[in-house]
Amino acid sequence: MKKNSCISFVFIVLFGLSVQGQSKKWTLEECVKYALQNNISIKQSELDTKTAAIDKKGAIGNFLPSLNASASHSWNIGLNQDITTGLLRNQTTQFTSAGANVGVDIYKGLQNQNTLRKANLSIIAAKYQLLKMQEDVALNVANAFLQVLFNKENLKVQKEQLGINEKQYARSEELVKAGSIPRGDLLDIKATVASNNQNVIAADNALLISKLSLAQLLQLKDFENFDVVDDTDVKDENNIMAQSPAAIYDKAKEGRTELKIARTNLEIAQKNVEIAKGAFQPTLQGFYSFNSRVSYADVPAFDSMGNIIGTKSPAPFFDQFSDNKGQSFGAQLSIPIFNGFSAKNNVERSKVSLERSKIAVEQQDLDLQRNVFTAFADAKGALNAYESSVVALESRQGAYDYAKEKYAVGLMNSFDFNQSQTLLTNAQSDVLRTKYDYIFKIKILEFYFGIPLIKN
Repeated sequence: MKKNSCISFVFIVLFGLSVQGQSKKWTLEECVKYALQNNISIKQSELDTKTAAIDKKGAIGNFLPSLNASASHSWNIGLNQDITTGLLRNQTTQFTSAGANVGVDIYKGLQNQNTLRKANLSIIAAKYQLLKMQEDVALNVANAFLQVLFNKENLKVQKEQLGINEKQYARSEELVKAGSIPRGDLLDIKATVASNNQNVIAADNALLISKLSLAQLLQLKDFENFDVVDDTDVKDENNIMAQSPAAIYDKAKEGRTELKIARTNLEIAQKNVEIAKGAFQPTLQGFYSFNSRVSYADVPAFDSMGNIIGTKSPAPFFDQFSDNKGQSFGAQLSIPIFNGFSAKNNVERSKVSLERSKIAVEQQDLDLQRNVFTAFADAKGALNAYESSVVALESRQGAYDYAKEKYAVGLMNSFDFNQSQTLLTNAQSDVLRTKYDYIFKIKILEFYFGIPLIKN
């Protein structure tokens, strides 16, 4: 009995957690944070920053000495030179050789220094690119989030309208039986109810598709149980509309990521020119080499007069390795004189890229100015459109209520009544559309002004 009670308790807890997980409604902040952690495009940009860090390690490695070791073991059959005595002998020999080489750049036209500076700038550029990708994803998530809210409210409106028409159809049946309205009006109302059913189905499908789009941005698979909170207040919390377009533009020039990317790319292009010019300068390298060898063949034995009197076993391995060792070191100076114009062409090519980067900075500045002023005008227009649609809805609602009263007493036919109802539905849709359009345009203005979508 006690065991069954424990099993029942565990089942209730797990079931409660499952229901709670499915009934969770995501806020905009939660959606953005989750997307920043799981979006595929952001993960790809993070890999770019890792690649830039690896390139920096390579640039640092240019300052370090290079060390290479080699070893070989060979067999010589027939007439060959004894590597120990230098005499030609008809024999089979084998010997081992080993060596090591060290090289270091002493001067290379400052190319190594400029390459390291370029690598540091590339890391900064990669981080800016990652930040830009995060900002784009955040805006896309906000847009998709608002689209879900719009479709939810639109579905609600369509269901409410369907409920009203179903009640109206039932009321019309009573009026037909009482002889207050012709039977043809009842058929018109029935057709309207059928049309409303189609609108509800279409609105429900649009909501499902918008949830799918948002879930894909978040990399969520269970989009059918995915839902968002119904926070749809239209308000300018940061009072961004009180700012002038010029003030927003000045603020955007200080912090917009796309401008930072363009400026960093300009600095990288300048370093590329300096690296290319370094190929005209002499290079100085230091080197050190060590080598030794060991022979396994018998060596000739000589008498006091220098005559060969026989052979003897080779000296021990390490004794030969020590006796046969050799070292060399020095410095090598290389002066470029003519290289088929390759160095000159590289400089010219780098200068062209530099000019392109300068133009890109100017173009990015112009684009930013245009985008800010356009976004401000769009937000102002969206606010006016929303306020006008609210006034229009109030008027359409009053007209519909008056038409409903006239239709109930037989003073209006079904066609005119349906027209009034259609105008009311259109006015409700306009309010929803303009409301979410205004909310998103406010978010864009705040984005340019440096106000993040979520608080860190």
